[in-house]
Amino acid sequence: MYVRHLQVTDFRSWELADLPLHPGPTVLLGRNGQGKTNLVEALGYAATLSSHRVASDAPLIRRGAQRAVVRTAIVQDGREVTVELEITSGKANRALLNRGAVPRTRDVAGILRTVLFAPEDLALVRGDPGERRSFLDGLLALRAPRFAGIRSDYERVLKQRSALLKTARAAKSNLSTLEVWDGHLAAQGAALLAGRIELSAALAPHVAAAYAGVAPESVPIDIRYRSSLGEQVPESTDVTELEQALLEGIARVRDQELERGVSLIGPHRDDLELLLGEGPAKGYASHGESWSFALALRLGAYELLRGEGSEPVLILDDVFAELDRRRRGKLAEVATAAEQVIVTAAVGEDVPAELDGDRFHVSNGMVTADASA
Repeated sequence: MYVRHLQVTDFRSWELADLPLHPGPTVLLGRNGQGKTNLVEALGYAATLSSHRVASDAPLIRRGAQRAVVRTAIVQDGREVTVELEITSGKANRALLNRGAVPRTRDVAGILRTVLFAPEDLALVRGDPGERRSFLDGLLALRAPRFAGIRSDYERVLKQRSALLKTARAAKSNLSTLEVWDGHLAAQGAALLAGRIELSAALAPHVAAAYAGVAPESVPIDIRYRSSLGEQVPESTDVTELEQALLEGIARVRDQELERGVSLIGPHRDDLELLLGEGPAKGYASHGESWSFALALRLGAYELLRGEGSEPVLILDDVFAELDRRRRGKLAEVATAAEQVIVTAAVGEDVPAELDGDRFHVSNGMVTADASA
């Protein structure tokens, strides 16, 4: 899989940008603040319908504009498809597939597969559980696009149930309605939980192998899914068993939920544990170990997707300047084997020679091909 063409209109800092692309390496060079990251953010958005930098879509629309548009032409197995996304302020987003409207925007999620490694990924190791949940859910949607809908439905149910909990504290008569929403939360949560548990198990060996490659002198690492159900979570990924376990968990904490007015059981309270040796990585990993772990999570995701038959586009956003020589070399080794890799950097010297391919200079609102590349 590769992207043949990217066009953005009123996306972030760009009024208009056209970027022709080819298989192999492409390097976007430019000083900080010139819009390189905005371009690769658009590619990531086309794949996942979300940004790796912000939680909402509003900042993606250029100031003064009413909407932003991201258009991509994607080639897989010799067949080209076009995906167009329209991001509108205060309205539902729209999507076109091969110029035809689709019923739901999320129907185009996963047509383009990308794995993006960026400086923000350090938060996967040092940040709160929400960072790691988003990582899992984004990868889930790339493997099986239906999970984008499952997550959206779960978040909608969670919002409704949480609002009801706040009123149920004062009005005990709402308890029967709350039980109905318990069932909805358990049903949607079980599907999401099953996907995350299976994904974590499939991803773990790839992450461990990637970490051993970039940090061979370090102790081994592991990842484990930790559910808010605690020891009561079934080992099975059977959705029916997980739904029953969630219902029982909700019943156990009913009084606490009514007292606090929040939902205490469900995938929104879960975490992906990152283990360095026998203990947690967070708070104990050095700066280099944290970078290695973050890199291993992305490389593990890349290898998992690649092994499942649809090689993703690898995007490396301004990361080589942050890595030492060994980590640069390992990342370059993986990247050179990718069908398409897109690299951003402030200066050309930061990019390993192995990734010297098409080059574009990004400056003053323009993207210019480097004729000497």
